[in-house]
Amino acid sequence: MGAMTSSVAAKFAFFPPDPPSYRLMVEKGTRKLRMTEVVDKENVDVLRLKTKRGTEIVAMYVKHQAAKLTLLYSHGNAADIGQMYDLFYELSVILQVNLIGYDYSGYGRSTGKASEENTYADIEAVYECLRETYGAKEEDIVLYGQSVGSGPTLELASQSHMSRLRAVILHSPILSGLRVMYPVKRTYWFDIYKNIDKIPLVRCPVLVIHIAHMVSSWELSKEKYEPLWIDGGNHCDLELYPEYIKHLKSFILAIEKRFNDMMRSAVLRNINSGDYTVRTGQGGGQSEY
Repeated sequence: MGAMTSSVAAKFAFFPPDPPSYRLMVEKGTRKLRMTEVVDKENVDVLRLKTKRGTEIVAMYVKHQAAKLTLLYSHGNAADIGQMYDLFYELSVILQVNLIGYDYSGYGRSTGKASEENTYADIEAVYECLRETYGAKEEDIVLYGQSVGSGPTLELASQSHMSRLRAVILHSPILSGLRVMYPVKRTYWFDIYKNIDKIPLVRCPVLVIHIAHMVSSWELSKEKYEPLWIDGGNHCDLELYPEYIKHLKSFILAIEKRFNDMMRSAVLRNINSGDYTVRTGQGGGQSEY
């Protein structure tokens, strides 16, 4: 019964677009990887990343010159990054952040098959790419999970070593695979994406964006930010409402202010204690006071 129910939940969770909305090509001369069927942008890198489970996933990195933060975006269950391309680019411009989005194994032009465990390996590979290729620091990364993307997002954010993440954004999150289909009151071992048990483990500010009656994710988070409940919206269209981008901008400004306030407090503590050297978060260097 458990294996069958888990299989049903997995089938409910993954709907990769068929065929994918884009193709990949290698640009002559530069040998850079490009996506077709989208408007090519010079500040967008297209990447192939190997995961620890043996698949190769496709990601896109949007660079913003004024960015202090990087958004790692895990998309919903019926999209690929070709369909998300314009939204990713617009979010980078409006929020003034770098943004990396990726296709899960079995989605878009990523190899393999979609599964819960593969999505966990997928986001880990993307996170490591941000750290190693782009030099992003944990404290400058915001994890963004939409719908089924809340699963890999919370899996990564709840890990004990992820204690310095700047923030987490949950957009139409699920509490678990079974809870999407059935009104269960407890977590079963065969369930998938047990987000309800992971949300309390996240140690950074959490923003929840959802339709008006879905409040549980926000209630369970430790560091709550004012949520956005969109009246009249549904699971798949919340980004179309004007209050969506307005609330996101406010959240980004709030977490930047919070970080700056923490740094100032650290400097004052060090001065008062006679230690005039403090590490700065963004550049990772040291300043003398």
